[in-house]
Amino acid sequence: MAKGKVGKTVESLGDYLRDQRVTAQLSLRQLAEQAGVSNPYLSQIERGLRRPSAEVLQQIAKALRISAEQLYVRAGIVDPANGMGGSVELSILGDPALTERQKQSLLDVYASFVATNLATGEIADPHAADVAS
Repeated sequence: MAKGKVGKTVESLGDYLRDQRVTAQLSLRQLAEQAGVSNPYLSQIERGLRRPSAEVLQQIAKALRISAEQLYVRAGIVDPANGMGGSVELSILGDPALTERQKQSLLDVYASFVATNLATGEIADPHAADVAS
């Protein structure tokens, strides 16, 4: 991994976005225009140098005609493997009345509460019910 990268999750997000863009037969410039972001910014996202906000991911998903949830998972915003990825997280991310900072704060608080409750045994592992069903 090159120096200056913001993380492996973001790097794999960039690879995924590039693959989706190529599959959609869009140039970097075309996708940037359709998503409403600058060419250099989108390039930095694809190279794993920048971590996009949930709002930018939503715009990119719309331009690529793919699920925004897929991008949230790949960006590490939503983590279905740890019980993160349900309606609470998606509701927060989709709420236009919240700023990006407020959304991230709420997601962090929610994740903290869930992790604490799992650690203290106050709630069972949400995936245990899936296995038992």
